[in-house]
Amino acid sequence: MPRKMTRKPTHPGEIIREEYMKTLNVTVTALAASLGVSRKTLSAIINERAGVTPDMALRFSRAFSTSPELWLNMQRGYDLWVAENETSEWMKVEPVYVPEPIQDHA
Repeated sequence: MPRKMTRKPTHPGEIIREEYMKTLNVTVTALAASLGVSRKTLSAIINERAGVTPDMALRFSRAFSTSPELWLNMQRGYDLWVAENETSEWMKVEPVYVPEPIQDHA
């Protein structure tokens, strides 16, 4: 059984900002133009106000020679951790009884 992650995962926008933009000395305006998106769209992601969509994952993968799955998995892990740890409404859901399938003894 995997151990539960206690630390909040890094948002993919932080990775873009810290590991790519700062390292490569690229501005939001320049990277947005390279990606073919608005400055506002990129800014929302790198400032962690928006998540990485499949379209953006494809753009990031092409720009940084990575896979789109890398960006989507990072976003999924972040979103799931936030949902599980920053809200508790989901804990109020009652399990639904699902009967076992009938076995055919032919």
